[in-house]
Parts: sequence; structure tokens; C-alpha cells
Amino acid sequence: MEQAVSATIRQAEPKKKKKVDFKRIWPLYVMMAPGILYLIINNYLPMAGIFIAFKQINFSKGIFKSDWIGFKNFEYLFATSDAYIITRNTILYNFFFLIAGTILALLCAILLNEIKNLFVMRFYQAVIAMPNLISWVIISYLVFAFLGAETGFVNNSILPALGIDEWIMWYMEPKYWPMILSTVHFWKSIGFSSIVYFATMVGIDHSYYEAARLDGATRWQQITRITIPIMMPVIIMMTLLSVGRIFYSDFGLFYQATNNSGALFSTTATIDTYVFNGLLGIGDIGMSTAAGVYQSVVGFILILLFNYLVRVIDKDQALF
Repeated sequence: MEQAVSATIRQAEPKKKKKVDFKRIWPLYVMMAPGILYLIINNYLPMAGIFIAFKQINFSKGIFKSDWIGFKNFEYLFATSDAYIITRNTILYNFFFLIAGTILALLCAILLNEIKNLFVMRFYQAVIAMPNLISWVIISYLVFAFLGAETGFVNNSILPALGIDEWIMWYMEPKYWPMILSTVHFWKSIGFSSIVYFATMVGIDHSYYEAARLDGATRWQQITRITIPIMMPVIIMMTLLSVGRIFYSDFGLFYQATNNSGALFSTTATIDTYVFNGLLGIGDIGMSTAAGVYQSVVGFILILLFNYLVRVIDKDQALF
């Protein structure tokens, strides 16, 4: 009886918190410091400038003493007849990039995982990741080298080989650019995403696949029943990051790769390029700040909604 009482008393006693041994883990904090410093300077300090979106900036008065104008800067995005075009392009391109990009990245990662020769695998990793490191300025020249009207490779080599003698004025024909932009986007970005997925695949316990092979599972069944379910948290995380930027566009892709051709406005104009072109003439930083705030708020709401849907479907897969 006494032993039972003493055991109950011991269980009721609050557990002492373990002291963190900072002497042992301080190198981890040192390694983490540059990343945290960059995050604070690049992501958090600029948030203090949100109030600029609600002011009519007058440099003679200064930023802080400029007049408050409420939401008038936000009206710039919706006051013109182009609002529908730029919003439609931004959303549709990003949704397509999100869905098709995830599928292609997973496919590339699966194919990389099938390569058994280490040297060959590293070679292909380097090849598909290389475009992600190339500047958009260089890529814009590469695109022009292919699509230039007089000196372009397509007009001078590919079209004649196909029996087409008439040149295509690529930078004057909007109908071709959804396909061109999608091709350039996937060529540049798919390598990074696939390597992220591939790194997750490498960490999967091979005993799962061995057991599946013993049960007679095909390679496709192993991918759909083992690989994809285990990778689902990473897929959801990458999707959430992309969903948060649905109202953003890759400025280099839509501005530099197209040479900012006005003839392509109907298919290449997005919120980012429209605001940038407008500010070149107006020079109002309040409007650009308003556009950034609008995009950030919408992206935050979309992340919350998407995570809520994930929680409804499978609570364990939600990030928060």
C-alpha cells in the first residue's frame, strides 16, 4: 500500500525541465545565424514599410510626413479595363505551372531514382539543375536566339526543315506564347523541384520496396502505393509554398523572356509586369507597395484555405 502511495506521489510531482547544454550545441546556432539574419533583413524588416501603401508619397515632405490617402493606391490595380486580363493571366499561368510542374518534377525525381549508376545520376542531376542557376537576362537572349524573326534558329532552320518557308514573327503573335512561356518555365525550374523530391525518395527505407517485390508488386504499384504516400508531406509543403504565390508571377519570365513586347500583352501581361510598366511612367512607389501588400494578403489567405482543405481531407497531412 505504501509503495503504491509513494508511486502515485512521484507521478504527481512535476517533472523537472532538462537544461539545454548550450556549450554543446552552440555550433548549430552559429551555422543558423547567417540564415536567420538574412531572413530578418530580407523578409521581416521590409514589412515595416507596409504603411507606404496607404500614403501619397511626396519626397519633399518625406515618407513619414506624406499624406494618408487610404485605399486609393489599391484602386490602381482595378481601375482600368486591363485588370481582368492581368488577373486572369497571373492566376491561370500559376495554376498550370503548379499542377503540371508538380507532376513533371515528381516524374523527373522518379526517373533519377531509377538510375543505379552513381556517376550517371550525378550527371543528370547537374544537367537538369543547371538552368535554375542561369540569369533571366541570359535566358532572354537564348529565347531570342531561337525566336528572332531574321536570325532565329526556328525561322532559319526548323521551319524550312518542316517545309514551311514563311517566317513567323514570334514577338508579334500572342497565340504562341502560352506554350513558349510554359516550356521556358519548366526548363528552368523543374530541376530544383525534382531534386527536392529526389532527396526525399533517397531517404525512403528500401525494406518497403523489398517487401512489395516479394508480394509481387509491379514498379508502378511500388511508386503509387509506397513512394507517393510517403512523399505526400513534402508534396503538400511544396504545393503550399506555390499556392502562396498564385498572385505573383515570375517577373523575369514574363518581362525579360518576352522582351516586354506590347503586342503580346493579352497573353503575357501579369500583375507584376503591369505595375512595373505603369510605375516606369508614373514613378509612384505607393502604388507598387499597394500591389505587393495585395498580393501578400491574398497569398496568405490562399495558404490558410489550402491548409484547411488538407485538414478536412487528412488531418495528419496538414502543416498547421
